Amino acid sequence: MPGIRRTSARVRTLHATLAVVAAVAPLGAGSAARADAPARAAREWTTQAIAPGVEVRTGTLRNAGAAPSWTVAVRRPVTSRLTGAPADAEIGPQPWADATAARLREAGFQPRVETVRWPAYADTPQGTMGLRVRVGSYATQAQAQSAANAVAAAGFHAAAAWTGYDAKQPADVENIHVAVIDPRAFTGTVEATHDGDVAQRETTSSVAAKLGSLVGVNGGFFVTSDADGVQGTQSGIAAYDGQLESMASGARAALVLGDDGRHIRVADLTSTVTARADGSAYAVQGINRVPGIVRDCGRPGATPSSLPWQDVTCHETDDLVLFTPAFGTGLPTGAGVQAVLDGKGRVVSVGARGGRVPAGGTVLQGVGSAADWLTAHARPGQRIGVDETVRDSEGGRVRLGRGDSIVSAAPTLVKDGRVDIDAATEGTVDPQDVSFGYAWADVRQPRAMAGVDARGRLLLVTVDGRLAGGSEGFTLREAAEFMRSLGAVEALNLDGGGSTAMAVNGALVNRPSDATGERAVGNTVQVLPAGRH
Repeated sequence: MPGIRRTSARVRTLHATLAVVAAVAPLGAGSAARADAPARAAREWTTQAIAPGVEVRTGTLRNAGAAPSWTVAVRRPVTSRLTGAPADAEIGPQPWADATAARLREAGFQPRVETVRWPAYADTPQGTMGLRVRVGSYATQAQAQSAANAVAAAGFHAAAAWTGYDAKQPADVENIHVAVIDPRAFTGTVEATHDGDVAQRETTSSVAAKLGSLVGVNGGFFVTSDADGVQGTQSGIAAYDGQLESMASGARAALVLGDDGRHIRVADLTSTVTARADGSAYAVQGINRVPGIVRDCGRPGATPSSLPWQDVTCHETDDLVLFTPAFGTGLPTGAGVQAVLDGKGRVVSVGARGGRVPAGGTVLQGVGSAADWLTAHARPGQRIGVDETVRDSEGGRVRLGRGDSIVSAAPTLVKDGRVDIDAATEGTVDPQDVSFGYAWADVRQPRAMAGVDARGRLLLVTVDGRLAGGSEGFTLREAAEFMRSLGAVEALNLDGGGSTAMAVNGALVNRPSDATGERAVGNTVQVLPAGRH
């Protein structure tokens, strides 16, 4: 696997270079960390002590031997196996690559065909993933775009591309921030938070500033479009201060912050919620989301799949959804029935969907057969019990209480001290459709990661990306290798891309990739000084 071997060589250099940083040994505020490394690689690290038990390391990895450039990527029109939607894929099978290269030569271009190999994921094939076809090498994006226009005019799907995002060659620049929180020395708290309203979006730095946070990073995947539900709501499991506020998408990775961040672990979690009345039970498939719409899929009965699929919206015809007081906006309207419950679970009213969640109460909304169940069992004065269970992949129950929180994303990166990426299982790539997830997982991107080391210290990490010539980011495999180099025994990928953000003392310290600046997100992880919980 040539691409991965080259990447691994670079990461082995990281292991040596980060000997001080990876061990997370005190360096002293403002000092630089360097280790022996090949002359081609220059690395600059500084450490800032934020509070007892809290440090932030800032590093720039430079590789003088890397020589990225702009090129033209020729893409293959495809149809998504899962959704049936048209798309352009950068890689394809050998016959397509050969035929496309021949057509390009006939049109007067000089193409090159490159082999793309599967990264060493735990649950995908090994060997060749596919081939890509490219044309030319250019010094500037404008030159590459001009060439891409010419290729497109000849009848091809083409776009300018930066080769520094390829896993096959080393990145030339990567800007990284690493926050290390030692619960044995830190007297404050670490928590996932939606800042009081699961149906809002705020930037990581604005939440950090408002809460007086020492360090904050963006959290889990969330809804970004009205077409996919209510913006800001989570598309995976989420809990805040012991309250379950969103259900799991299948069995995806989650960061569990127990006892105000004193006990930290990463685990694949599932959630089961059941409504009961009159001796009858009905499965609740969502908390604080629009009935019938399941972002990132992963719920039983959803179509086109009950499995988790990243950035795909599934639908359910029969769907019962619970809304909590944390849902701070108007309830979804439309066909179906809702039952408003008081703080003891007794039905206050039954009727059309809409309005708001009453203070101290909850609301159940049902469509399809779930609406029929509510109509039959939700009578004023009748009590409807709601049972919630969260379990890890070994079947153990995760009990939630005050000071416990959960933030979820995908996939798992490190397990039992080893790189162990379950990308297919968690729905971030599709071995049967290599167009799905390739750019998301196997191309360098801005990323946020979280993990815990053997001493129980929390590691919160961001790497800037999509900044051609500035910072290229990590592939999933590189993210896992980097977390392992820091000593992580467990780690997961958080939401990334334009959501990637780290704030220190309320100020943004990384460089987001969105052209408009820092993105407003659905939830964050915040490190709070004592007394600010």
